[in-house]
Amino acid sequence: MTERILIFLNLLAMAILVGKIVFLSFVTAPVLARTLDANAFSQVVRNLFPQYYALGMVSAAVGWASSLALGLLYGYESFVLIPSTLWLGILAIEQYCRTPLIPRMNDLSDQLKAKQAKGLSTPLLQKERDGLHRRSVQLNSLVLIMGLCLIGFSGISPILQ
Repeated sequence: MTERILIFLNLLAMAILVGKIVFLSFVTAPVLARTLDANAFSQVVRNLFPQYYALGMVSAAVGWASSLALGLLYGYESFVLIPSTLWLGILAIEQYCRTPLIPRMNDLSDQLKAKQAKGLSTPLLQKERDGLHRRSVQLNSLVLIMGLCLIGFSGISPILQ
């Protein structure tokens, strides 16, 4: 019974993690970008992303804990250690994106708006903000790939079948 609950939690964490990324990246963000003006879009994104990354952190923590618990039951073989390591990496990435990456991007965006309102040129500030945004997109893509690897790995793991 405990084994089935742990497997369920692990699979649920995978589904939530991959689902949140796919839904935000391919449904929510494009629709919001098409329907909202730039200021409204920026406000929605600013309010959405802390919870988005928090959901990823919770999913990763549940996935990691259930993987470790399955390891206690089955011994720490590669089919337990690899997913546990992936989950821990996902947790670290989600935490980094939530704090400090997103707050720094928001701060730079605020600075850009203030300077542009005064008519000041801000190419270096814009470059730094764009670089952080690019990093967040790359890290989000990496988490998606890691989540897909977890799903694929669950198909070959003897304990998750």
